[in-house]
Amino acid sequence: MKKILAMAAVAALAAGASAYAANPFSDVSTSDWAYQAVSDLSDQGIVEGYPDGTFKGQTNITRYEMAQIVARLMAKEDQYNAEQRATIDKLAAEYADELDSLGVRVSNLEKKVGNISWSGDARMRYKANPDGTDNWQGRVRINMKGQVNDSTYVFGRLTSGNVDMKGDSNGDVSMDRIYVHHDFGDHVGLTLGRYEVDMGTQATWLYGNAFDGAEAQIKFNDDYSLNFGFGRFHDATGDYEGEVEEALIGGDEFGDAEAFYAQAKANFGFAKLGVDYYTTSSFKEWTDDSYTATKKGESSVWGVNLLVPISDFRIFGDYYKDTEAQGDPQIWAVGLGYGAMDLQKPGTFDIDVAYYDVEEGLYHHNMSGLDIDGTMFERSSNFWLATADVAIMENMYIRGEYAFAYDPDHADQDLDDAWEIALNYKF
Repeated sequence: MKKILAMAAVAALAAGASAYAANPFSDVSTSDWAYQAVSDLSDQGIVEGYPDGTFKGQTNITRYEMAQIVARLMAKEDQYNAEQRATIDKLAAEYADELDSLGVRVSNLEKKVGNISWSGDARMRYKANPDGTDNWQGRVRINMKGQVNDSTYVFGRLTSGNVDMKGDSNGDVSMDRIYVHHDFGDHVGLTLGRYEVDMGTQATWLYGNAFDGAEAQIKFNDDYSLNFGFGRFHDATGDYEGEVEEALIGGDEFGDAEAFYAQAKANFGFAKLGVDYYTTSSFKEWTDDSYTATKKGESSVWGVNLLVPISDFRIFGDYYKDTEAQGDPQIWAVGLGYGAMDLQKPGTFDIDVAYYDVEEGLYHHNMSGLDIDGTMFERSSNFWLATADVAIMENMYIRGEYAFAYDPDHADQDLDDAWEIALNYKF
């Protein structure tokens, strides 16, 4: 596309033509049909010429040049109406890669209206549970991010819950994430509200969990950081009364305990290392099937996780131990992965296979980031887990998980192989 035509289109978008704009370029005369558009955009600082004072309107405009123009339009976005902003957002999505190279971060999964960004995801999945039952479920989540100022934003997520199509039950809509984040300069941040806390690699035993509290972040640079938080593990609820299956393995009220955690992360290039620690106040645990006998428990968990990339492969592992719980339960995992799924590139995929050794007592209800039933982590056992993601269309992918070769420590805790397959959408 000729540069002169592109400028005419951009001028129509910007909808501002000044009759008093001076002639900015030596090769654009006042008699040229696009003179007013080019001079107006130059006056607004949206287009620039070459060092010799020319515009070279008859040359083809490059994607990089167009991205520079889009970046300047984005900087003035609050001056335009909703229709103009929608067009600018479409341009931003088209030139996202070039904008990123310019330091302008744009997600083509987001739709911006003013200072609010919207995105979301949806999922349809089938689960074969380790107890022999199965489920067919659907879920939708909507994310909202409101930019308050240059250093503060508010985030909220509405979730439908899992709608059970087979059981004909409806998923209750709730706001399962809501927090505010402040940046104090380039190296210190603070998050308040209900946010996510992750520990371990490759979605092992603690991932995607809601935490009610406050977290301070110290970012030394892009490779080294420290996080500290205080509050409660909201998702780790333990009201199991009347549920026979849960009674067989006991229950607790871990989610009611106050917790402090600290995390250190380091990227050495050849490897990524994480060190995690959390401790809790005492919480109630059930010790028999009748729920009449209780005891007080505490947790003091420390652990490390490691990921080593080797070309298209990766080796990863975790080790975590609770030094306060009875028997000092621990969990360790080691695995091998290959590939990297890219939602913008259909056909790309990743696959991971890992071996797990789990001791009962470290994991608490709902603390697994896996889609398969968390029962695999609640009981002392060894098992293998295979996961895979495949992009089938732009912003659509299939995820599968398969836990097999389950070897429980107790003969009365036999479980079937567990697997799930889900069709996921990002928008």
